[in-house]
This record gives sequence, structure tokens and C-alpha cells, in this order.
Amino acid sequence: MEQWLEHERERIPLWVPVGLGIGIAAWFVLPHRWAWLGFCCAALALACGAALLPAGGRGRKIAVSAGILACLGCLLIWGKAVLVGTPPLQRATFAIVTGEVRAVNPVPSKAMVRLLVRPMDAPELPPMLRVNLRQPDMSPAIGRGAIVRFRARLMPPAPPSLPGGYDFAARAYFMGIGATGRALPPIAVIRPATAGPDLRNRLFAHILARLEGSAGGIAAALATGDQGAITEDDAEAMRRSGLAHLLSISGLHVTALIGAVIFLLMRVMALSRRAALDWPLMLIAAGGGALAGIGYTLLTGAEVPTVRSCVAALLVLGGLALGRDAITLRLVATGALIVLCLWPEALIGPSFQMSFAAVVAIIALSEHPRFRAFAAARDENPWRKTGRAVTVLLLTGFAVELVLAPIAFFHFHKAGMLGAFANIIAIPLTTFVVMPLEALALLLDLAGLGAPAWWATGKALDLLLFIAHGVGSSPMAVALGPALPGWIFGMMVMGGLWCLLWRSGWRWLGLVPATIGFVAILLNPAPDILVTGDGRHVALRTDQGMALLRDRAGDYVRDAMAESAGYGGVLEALADLPQARCSDDLCSVQLDRGGRRWRLLVTRSDMLVERGAFRRDCRWADIVISDRRLPRWCQPAWLKADRPLLAMTGGLSINLEKGTVRTVHRPDDAHPWMPRRTGPGRGGHAPSKASGSDAAP
Repeated sequence: MEQWLEHERERIPLWVPVGLGIGIAAWFVLPHRWAWLGFCCAALALACGAALLPAGGRGRKIAVSAGILACLGCLLIWGKAVLVGTPPLQRATFAIVTGEVRAVNPVPSKAMVRLLVRPMDAPELPPMLRVNLRQPDMSPAIGRGAIVRFRARLMPPAPPSLPGGYDFAARAYFMGIGATGRALPPIAVIRPATAGPDLRNRLFAHILARLEGSAGGIAAALATGDQGAITEDDAEAMRRSGLAHLLSISGLHVTALIGAVIFLLMRVMALSRRAALDWPLMLIAAGGGALAGIGYTLLTGAEVPTVRSCVAALLVLGGLALGRDAITLRLVATGALIVLCLWPEALIGPSFQMSFAAVVAIIALSEHPRFRAFAAARDENPWRKTGRAVTVLLLTGFAVELVLAPIAFFHFHKAGMLGAFANIIAIPLTTFVVMPLEALALLLDLAGLGAPAWWATGKALDLLLFIAHGVGSSPMAVALGPALPGWIFGMMVMGGLWCLLWRSGWRWLGLVPATIGFVAILLNPAPDILVTGDGRHVALRTDQGMALLRDRAGDYVRDAMAESAGYGGVLEALADLPQARCSDDLCSVQLDRGGRRWRLLVTRSDMLVERGAFRRDCRWADIVISDRRLPRWCQPAWLKADRPLLAMTGGLSINLEKGTVRTVHRPDDAHPWMPRRTGPGRGGHAPSKASGSDAAP
């Protein structure tokens, strides 16, 4: 082992952010402070035990460092959660809010504006609220620094509605947002805005005024990172075609901007004979590019992918200034370490995971000797050179898609299949046509001459959207799958890192956990029953597809149910099923799963049901689901999921064949963004036959 570590000595530092990330991930996975403390003690015990090994070996140093880094990662995110996070509102409430507007974010695609408001003289409210305001109710006097008064229904930031869903509550906690809601008109302006829109909002509005429709939303996103003007159809087409990364300001955009600035500065300075002969042109141009990258990062909101890309670009420029090869995995590891130290909560987000995974895959592939030899420039005819370049792009795209697939399945329950082909055209089109034309149009607008450039930009963006819709409409564009358990995702991530970060033949041992995770994804069963955290929406898997309890449910609920189940069809009405019997108040359904017949009873209204009939129905049922508290005498044979139980567990994903229940969170989850909960009291009844680590208690 020592000989192997000696051979890999240059790759060992790449694991420093991985060790820190393990500690951060442990804090999010483990439920409460005693578990966090136990993890820190175990990590330090590993370090202390490794310190007893013979001195001088690399294995000893690695084990000691791993234990310390894991402990530091857990303490880092724990400390930030205690010192920086904002506790959520405990329950939904109506309130008259008087507060100062701290930020205004228009969302034209939904005809609304989002305001960040700091309440005044309201100690019962969180220190920061995010409220939605209808666009017709918006006043020019409402801006940064304005004091407004309005009535609003405030809610705690939403947790995942189903297992595997997006956890806005955790993100809002670290963003400082304690409640969300909708401001109800009229909106009284007590003090008009003291400051005009910031540069980002002015640029956003300027671009939308120059380009209308879908092209304008894409152009605004490319320049500012704000995707609020992109329609849902266009956004879905970009996601299905694997082009959504173009909308998030990341490495492609930052690199293109810095490269363009360096190119222009070099050419302008070269016009002077004295500058060309006496000045360090590359160093000056690199400094200008660095300033442009920092400014662009601040302009676009300093999101994690942008910060990571800016840090990486600055390191590359520093390496070039020193005459060193800076585009290496050490650069990526340094960027990851900086981001994790400043924003440790970013680790669990898809943005951090996908951006770093893609860059690691590209650099690891480019460092492989065979790929480097194939991609190296050589004297050959134009057709062979073009074919070689396209092949390199395809291989790179396939590598990126392969690495991103587990992340996409875990967070979005779908993965792109044709993204590598779409990106062959979309990336050069965006980098060398759309972005230069848009920059030229903005520059010409200073003199009022930007109309022709905006016309050309719009045509180029129309072509980009044509590609996105064409590829996204293919039935082979994406592969769907039900929500993944966390252990499958963790196994595939560690296997992938093992393969990508080492160089010797031992790297292929990482294929073992990666293959196990891939097989687990293929064998991951779709849930038979899905229940949202409020108990109002229930979806069943049938032999013909899926059915929904409330057929008037909105698109958000339907999409969440379908994505969590890995289902791409239309959700039918539960009452229309031949095996269902529904009244205005109750629905009873029988499902054949796992060699037995399951009987399900679901409430549909808040009306009082006659006690004798309801008691009989409860005894008949194996599972009873309700969005209200059910009486103690309602005792089904297996599971009673009513309001008290759902308040403890969140949404449910039930597999009848295996008899398991997955929950959004554990009842003993004590993370600070969780609302304080009481026990199940008279309403809670756990499944008597549930099994496995995902079983509801």
C-alpha cells in the first residue's frame, strides 16, 4: 500500500476537499446534535488511532488527515448553521407586515415580482421574508430601501413535498429567509425607494426591452444569470436536451468573457510599438481578464458555479503568469476547498455537485495519455481535423453525461441521453456567436446603434431554442427513474471519485461501487403510493399508469408526483379507476401487490363522516391516508398516515411489494430549519410490517 501511495503522491492532495465534504455531508445526513457529536468523536478517534501507527508512512498521514478533515467539515457546517442561519416561521399565519424592501427580483415569466423584506417592529416574524407580488400591483416607488405595508399569508419555507424532492427549507435557512408568502393588495408605500435598481436588474430590464419573447429570456439569463424571464416550456426543453447548463452562469460564460477581454487587451496594446516591446502584455491582459471575471461574478449574483469558475479562472491566470501548467485537478480541488470553506451548505446542492463533477470529468479525461494523444494537434487534411475535433467533443460530452447521470437521477429523477449530441452545436453557437453578439449589442447600445446586433442575437438564440426543442421533444431525450435512496447516490459518488482522482490501475476498483449503484438504479422499484407532506395529494401506481386523488391538482403537484415516481405519462383521476369506489368524502381502492390484496382508504373532504361507517371502513382498510387528524379508534391493519404522523415524517413513498415506507425526514430530525414538532399523539399509527432503513417508525 505504501508503494502505491508513493506512486500516487501527487494525487493525494486532491482528496482534501473530499475529506472535508464527508464531514459536511455527515452533518446533513445525521439527524441531531448527539449524532453529529458522535461523528466528530469517531473521526477524531480514527485520527488518534492512526497516530499510533509507525511514523513515516503515507498511510498514517492520510488516515490522521482524513479524520481531522471529516471532523472539521462537520464542525464547520454545524458552526455556520448556529451562527448564520435564520430559524423558520413555525406555522402558517396571516400578518400585516411593515418592512423595508432589501431586494427586488422581477419574474416576468410568471407575471410577478419577488421582494425580500425586512420586517420592522415585528419580533414574532423572522428577520427576512420573501414575498411574491403580482406584477400589476407593483409600483415604481417599490424598490430597494422602500418601506411598505401589506397583508400577507406567510408560510415556513417549504420542505420537500415527497422523498427525494427539492429542499427549499434548508436552502432558505442559510440564505437568511425565514418565511415566504404572497403579498395581498393594496400595497401601501410608506417611504418610496431610496435607491434605484441595481446594475443587474437594470441590465436585465434593458435586455428584455431589446429582445422580446423566448430569445429575450435566454439573453437575459446569459448576461445576468437571472432565469426569471424564461418560460417553463423553454426551460423544460433546455433541461431535456441537456442544455440547461448554458443558462447557469458557470465556467463556459466566465471563461468566454475572460478570454475575450484578454484577446482584446492584447490586440489593443499591440497597436503601440512601445507597449509591444517593453510592457509585459500577457501579465497586464491577465490582470484585466481577472478584474472582468470578478466583476461578472458580482454582477450575476455570485452563485456557487460562478464563484467556482471565477476562483478557477483566477488560479489559471496566476499559474500562467508564473509560467506553470495551471489547468489541473489541483486547481479544481483548490476551488472546491475555497467554496466549501465559505459556503459549506453548497455541497448538497445540485449546482455545486454538477459543476465540479463536470470539470473533474473533463480534466481527468484530458489527462489520460491515450485521449491526449488522440486529441493532439497534427498536420492533416481539414476533413480529418474536423472529424477529430467532433469526436473529441462527443467523447467529452459522453464522459460528462456519464458522470452527471447519478447526480441528475438523485436530484431531478431524470438524466439526459442526447445532451452530448446537442452540445456539439449548442456550445460553439453560444460561445462564439451568441455571447459575442450580445456583448457587441450591449456595447453599441451606448451609442444607440445596437439594433442590428440585437437582431442577429435574436436569430442565433432562436436557433439555440430550435435545437433545444427539437432534441428535447425526442422520446429518447431523457431517462426517467424513481427517487433514489441516499446510499445509492453516495456509493456512486465515491466510486466515481476513486476512478477520476487516482491515476494507477487501482483506480478501476472504483467501478465496483459505481457498478453496484448503477445496478441499484436499474432495480430501484417505483413507489406504489405517494403522499405529499400535507396529506392532501395521493398518487397510486396502477397497471395502466398513475392516478391522482384530486384531479384538479395544479401542474406543480402533478409534476412533483410524476418525477418522484419516474413516470412520464398523464396522471388519471383516482375516481375513474375500475377498482376504486369514491364519494365526495372518501375513496377506497384495492391494489394487488406482492402476492396479496391491499385495501386503501383516503379522505377527500373536511366533512364529518358518520362514525359507525367510518369505523367499519378503517377496520376494513390496510392503509388510511388523511390530511386531518383521525380519531384513535380508526385503526387500519398496517398504516395510518394522518396529519400528526405526516407532520413528523413529511411526505411518504410507499412500496407495497416490499412493505417499506420512505419518508422525507426522520421524526427525530433536529436540523435547525425543521419546525418544532410534537409527537403523533392520538393520531399516529406506524406500519406494523414495514422493514428496512427507510421504514417509517
